[in-house]
Amino acid sequence: MRIFTGSGVALVTPMKDDLSVNYDKLEELVNYHIDQGTDSIIVCGTTGEAATQSHEEHLATVKACVEFAKKRIPVIAGTGSNCTETAIYLSQKAQEYGVDGLLVVSPYYNKATQQGLVGHFTAVANSVKLPIILYNVPGRTGCNILPSTVATLTKNVENIVGIKEASGNISQVAQIMQLTDGKIDLYSGNDDQIVPILSLGGVGVISVLANVAPKETHDIVAKYLAGDTKGSLELQLKYLPLVDCLFSEVNPIPVKKAVNLMGKEVGTLRMPLTEMSPEKAAVLEAEMKKVGIL
Repeated sequence: MRIFTGSGVALVTPMKDDLSVNYDKLEELVNYHIDQGTDSIIVCGTTGEAATQSHEEHLATVKACVEFAKKRIPVIAGTGSNCTETAIYLSQKAQEYGVDGLLVVSPYYNKATQQGLVGHFTAVANSVKLPIILYNVPGRTGCNILPSTVATLTKNVENIVGIKEASGNISQVAQIMQLTDGKIDLYSGNDDQIVPILSLGGVGVISVLANVAPKETHDIVAKYLAGDTKGSLELQLKYLPLVDCLFSEVNPIPVKKAVNLMGKEVGTLRMPLTEMSPEKAAVLEAEMKKVGIL
């Protein structure tokens, strides 16, 4: 039930001046990524500012993305919540709209025990027929999905097929693969760890970098999986300074600035996120020029 192999872009959500979703620009972005070789689109995740969207707006964005993609590449909807009922609702509606899979983050703020995480993810998975990728990002959620919990879920819930690992803990990732016998689709959730995670059996990345370097992010994975580990590593290292710039302020502040610098006019951010500081924006622009994006 693998949803995709390669580079999945954690897509920014373009906004108009009044901060409503700019669907014309969204269609442009979807077509751009398909043309550039992106392997999957992840809509309404962290990078897509889902946290500041109403449920109706969130689902409308998901529906539009599916329509724009026209089944050319898989569309994965972020449908996680710290409320299990809300996650179920968003997941079921996204399924109705024809997405190919779901990205479900661990409950944030109220957090959960490991037992609670098993119950939460099992309930969401059982409410739909779609394949699900767990999303572990304890730096944002305050809640770490332990390797033993991942193993329990993948062994007992048929449609939990993957994990986006953004803990930054390579030892934890190795343990996940050991406890699951490698029978989980592992995606890097950190753009600076694509090659290390591929070396542990990963099959791709869910990427912020891909918003501005889609072909190159695709190539990091494709080269590695084709046996060109040297070429893959060279690309990984080449783009590390740009990755640092893209996370020099909280995501998606820098990446939205970067996409605007490329002339794609994706608008500003919703509060409480604010525009990137001029000093860091200048460093970002310089690095984009250095690697040939601008």
